[in-house]
Amino acid sequence: MMGMTKKLINEIGNKSREFYEFVLPPIDMHVDNNKLTVVIDMPGFDKNNIKLSIHKNILSIEANKQSKNDHVNMTNIIWKQRPDRIDKQILLPADIKDDTNITASAKYLDGVLTVSIPKIDHGKNITIE
Repeated sequence: MMGMTKKLINEIGNKSREFYEFVLPPIDMHVDNNKLTVVIDMPGFDKNNIKLSIHKNILSIEANKQSKNDHVNMTNIIWKQRPDRIDKQILLPADIKDDTNITASAKYLDGVLTVSIPKIDHGKNITIE
């Protein structure tokens, strides 16, 4: 009976982690002057294991975490919800510059990834005579 209960708890934990990997990471977006800023919470990831790309108006984030507990036997873990992998596509507003003109930048500090993407200036002011 105890073995079956442990298997059930492990399965619930796995499904819960899969759900969090789908929903997470938390993302905020805001527009400042001439750029779109995307702020993504990704604690525990190493910046060297995070890959970003932009194609049209989709920002893709792929990250893998090297677990510090690789040596721990997985049968000893009771509950594990923190994602070890993130594979997320974020639909950006359509007014960002296209692929050929992008000079986006990214910074990863204290588990927070901040991506700055230039946006298109809409139109031009017209002087009235």
